[in-house]
Amino acid sequence: MSIYPGQEFNRDDESLVNLGYWAPDGDDATAEVASQQEAEADEHSRVSETPDEPVVDEAPENPWAAPDQADAYASARHQESVHAASADMTAKVEMVPGGVKSAVEAILAVASTPVSTREFAAALLVSERAVETALDELYIDYNGGTDVRGIACEPRGFELRRINGGWRLFARADFSPWVARFVTGSQAKKLTRAQLETLAVIAYQQPVTRAYVAQVRGTSVDAAFRVLKQRGFIEETVPEEGSGASQYITTGALLERLGFESLEQLPPLAPLLPDLTDLEVASS
Repeated sequence: MSIYPGQEFNRDDESLVNLGYWAPDGDDATAEVASQQEAEADEHSRVSETPDEPVVDEAPENPWAAPDQADAYASARHQESVHAASADMTAKVEMVPGGVKSAVEAILAVASTPVSTREFAAALLVSERAVETALDELYIDYNGGTDVRGIACEPRGFELRRINGGWRLFARADFSPWVARFVTGSQAKKLTRAQLETLAVIAYQQPVTRAYVAQVRGTSVDAAFRVLKQRGFIEETVPEEGSGASQYITTGALLERLGFESLEQLPPLAPLLPDLTDLEVASS
């Protein structure tokens, strides 16, 4: 069977013709087609290998005479140093026994404030997903769960908590009696009743002015405000509209001390307030 008059081909020959790999006119035509295809492939290869920007391997002798070349050379060297440093640091973190998981644990051990996932990733030069995986594994290890290998872990004396948008280690609540006995002799000065009351008013009513808190408590609050600011529990915010008086709000340090992630976790005041009938009797 043939699709060309006067010439006999089999099915394989016809397939080659249909694909354009062989012409029925003879070997010369075949060679011409192959040569043309090779030339097109070489041209495509040369175009694809052409860089978008010139590669500057040497600095110009006179940078002022060739500012573009000097800038390109400096930029190329800077990028090389940045990539080399990043690759070196990343390799060190991943090659140390324990890897990202142990590195996250090391940072938690020295952190004085909650550390966010983004801060972990920036410090370790790894993805946030890798940090989240490490935190999940540490959470299971500390709480005595079963790890990814199916091995049961005993609970640790500390636990991992998410506080104020970050993560931090805390002593486990199960051991609070013994921990409290240890820290009883601590020299950390506790807040007085007046300071605690002032802090409570600010926490529940923020933002508030100093005059408002003094009115609620019925006494001067200057000393209490001074101590609370020194301890980092309150800070100034936008002034009050109209009067321009300074307003105060609580800080993340208070949430951290209370072990809360947000102010919404503060206990409701309603159960602690006196009944309206009691107030009427007291005022009569």
